[in-house]
Amino acid sequence: MISLHEGKGSKVRKPPERVFTLRLNIVACQPRIWRRLQVRESMWLSRLHDSIQILFDWFDYQTHAFNLDDLRFGNPLKRDDFTIEDDRDVTLADLDLEHRERFTYGYHFGEGWQVDLKVEHSGMVAKGTRYPVCTAGERAGPPEDCGGVEAFHDMLACIKEPHTELGREWLEWLGPDYDPEACHLDKINQALRKLGK
Repeated sequence: MISLHEGKGSKVRKPPERVFTLRLNIVACQPRIWRRLQVRESMWLSRLHDSIQILFDWFDYQTHAFNLDDLRFGNPLKRDDFTIEDDRDVTLADLDLEHRERFTYGYHFGEGWQVDLKVEHSGMVAKGTRYPVCTAGERAGPPEDCGGVEAFHDMLACIKEPHTELGREWLEWLGPDYDPEACHLDKINQALRKLGK
């Protein structure tokens, strides 16, 4: 009797999917604001952008770009001497992260936020873990539209003096829930779970 599978050979096995552990630091912020994020290599770069917005509690109101050597991915843009490719067309696997130590993410070009992304580790998918997942971090992200790094540092100084006019104005603008020292991993991961790949 002839087998149904005869002549087809053995199935080619796909290599197991890798997971990258990334450390994200907001450049020039003192004290440091950072997160550790684990992501699948099949993640779209545009989804990493969405994840970064969640990590730092930003609202995606502004333009962004990932910078990898002389390549830029983000909101597509073409000028004579400057091109940003669409980050919806690229996965993390396409970026060869295993051989790349770091890259950067720029957000809100007017205010100049820069996030340094360092590839800390690559490994295999852990059974039962949902990705992306934030495993560590310190301090709240700078509030959206607070004016850039210098203005953010001024804001932190002002809210330490709530009896002053500027202190009161900032606290009113920020709302009662803002705590610059807090990094709410549960809240971050709850929002990340809604993203998918």
